[in-house]
Amino acid sequence: MRQIIEQTKKVLAVTAIAGVAVFVSIRTNAGASAAPASAAATYKSKCGSCHGANGSGQTTAGKAMKLRDLRSAEVRGQSDEQLLAIIAKGKGKMPGYEKSLGAATCKALVAYIKELK
Repeated sequence: MRQIIEQTKKVLAVTAIAGVAVFVSIRTNAGASAAPASAAATYKSKCGSCHGANGSGQTTAGKAMKLRDLRSAEVRGQSDEQLLAIIAKGKGKMPGYEKSLGAATCKALVAYIKELK
C-alpha cells in the first residue's frame, strides 16, 4: 500500500510540474504576441498616408491638413512625452492611437519619428 501511495505522489508531483511548465509557456507566448509591432511597419501603415514615408507631410492628405514636417526643428523640439501625448490621444484631425495600438507601440513610434531624416 505504501508503495502505491509513494508512486501516486510521484505521479502527482510530475503532473503538477508539467502543468506549471505548460502554464508558463502559454503565458510567455501570449506576452510575446502582445509586444509592439515594428515601429517602421506601424508608421508606414498608420502614419505614412498623411505624414509621408519620410515624415515631410508632403502627401495629398498632409498638404490638405497643412501638417508639420515631422523632421522639423519645431517637432524635434518637443519632448518625448509631448509627442507621445499627440500620438496616443490625437490632436486636431489626427486620431489617437493608444487604444488601437497600445502604449508600448505609441512609445516606439515616438522613437521612430525622432529618427526620421
